[in-house]
Amino acid sequence: MKFFEAIANVFKVPDLRKRLLFTLALLAVYRLGSFIPIPGIDVDRFQNFVNQNQGGFLGYLDLFSGGSFRRLTIFALGIMPYITASIILQLLTVVVPTLEKLQKEGEIGRRKITQWTRYLTVGLAIMQSFGIAFSLQESSQGFVTNPGFGFIMLSMISLTTGTAFIMWLGEQITERGIGNGMSLIIFTGIVVGLPRAIQEVITKIQTGDWNAFHLIVILAMMVCVVGFIVLVERGERRIPVQYAKRVIGRRMLGGQSTHLPLKVNAGGVIPVIFASSLLAFPQTLMQVDYVKNSTVLSNMLDAIRGAQPLYYVLYTALIIFFCFFYVSIIFNPNEAADNMRKYGGFIPGIRPGRNTAEYMDKILTKITVVGGLYLSILSLLPQIMIQGINLQHLPLVGNWIDAHFWRWILNGLGVTFYFGGTSLLIVVGVAMDTVNQIEAQLIMRHYEGFTPRAGRIRGRRSSI
Repeated sequence: MKFFEAIANVFKVPDLRKRLLFTLALLAVYRLGSFIPIPGIDVDRFQNFVNQNQGGFLGYLDLFSGGSFRRLTIFALGIMPYITASIILQLLTVVVPTLEKLQKEGEIGRRKITQWTRYLTVGLAIMQSFGIAFSLQESSQGFVTNPGFGFIMLSMISLTTGTAFIMWLGEQITERGIGNGMSLIIFTGIVVGLPRAIQEVITKIQTGDWNAFHLIVILAMMVCVVGFIVLVERGERRIPVQYAKRVIGRRMLGGQSTHLPLKVNAGGVIPVIFASSLLAFPQTLMQVDYVKNSTVLSNMLDAIRGAQPLYYVLYTALIIFFCFFYVSIIFNPNEAADNMRKYGGFIPGIRPGRNTAEYMDKILTKITVVGGLYLSILSLLPQIMIQGINLQHLPLVGNWIDAHFWRWILNGLGVTFYFGGTSLLIVVGVAMDTVNQIEAQLIMRHYEGFTPRAGRIRGRRSSI
């Protein structure tokens, strides 16, 4: 009941209502552009090709584009060029002094980095659109109806313009709407695929491929995964910080007790995307004739394809590695310890300076390992349900496992790609952030939030 009252309160505030409707309108424009195909393409043939390779890298492209990639629309590249450009510039801030200086200059530096991100996004979109157009034209599948230089140029213009327009939509939502625009665009692209996924589940039940047990397992798995995501995404390790009292003139400053929050999953979904892309890339080499004809290379790539035990081991190791890599970029214990000492702060029982940095680095290492394992479990469990884990391919014990293990463990349930842990992590994470922003706006305007613990901020009039 309180949830519906909070929704009603959203529409009572004119500014909040305007922001919400503006966000929904731009997301509707994004969905409209997802059905405008680029000219010169046999859409049905290409869509069948993507469906056959749904579990690989093409599936990730289609996921983040909201189904636009399988239809080869003007938004086929989605928001991925912008995400890639943002990650590249974020990594360069560690090694390029100019970018590091701009990052510390506040709003002016942030605008400059944002401008460079836009330019890099357009450049990446041009390169990716050329690669897609050239690959489609050279493919033996017959995707292009009128090949030639005109098709390549028209495809590049359409895809690059579509990416630039999506980037503009995301920035407008962030500035004049509710929530982070880029995240909401990805969120929308994933959510619109859920009805199709549910329809596939219903079809499997009607045809007898699934029974009631399979459906119960799927629903229970989704509920547990969502609850697990909410629990860990809100988890943080709070390091107590005490600020000493200082006398400046006739005033006494400091003497406060606060804490330094360290999130369990500071990297978000970025380590999963990096690890998945890295492992999906070798599978694209399987399409090359030289690799197909080489027994050694084909066997090596076959051992690390999806559902193989070695694939899951490498996937977990890469996720944990990228978690440490990303955390090392966004948080520097030495710098945090120096800033804490500069303002008179210290951790009780820990000497300021190097000891404080080592203490924070030790805690950060522990929670990063936990965060990496959390992302690994979240990504692998749904993937095992989709494709299973081919333990029967293990040497020595493979025949025994094949004879005694359940088939749905070895071969999976064939669940649609949209029920994967990565998509649920993005959907739940973006939904939580957006709801928190709306709740903060409501509480600021003396309304109750979505949760009972949010309470109400009472003004002077309401306290009479």
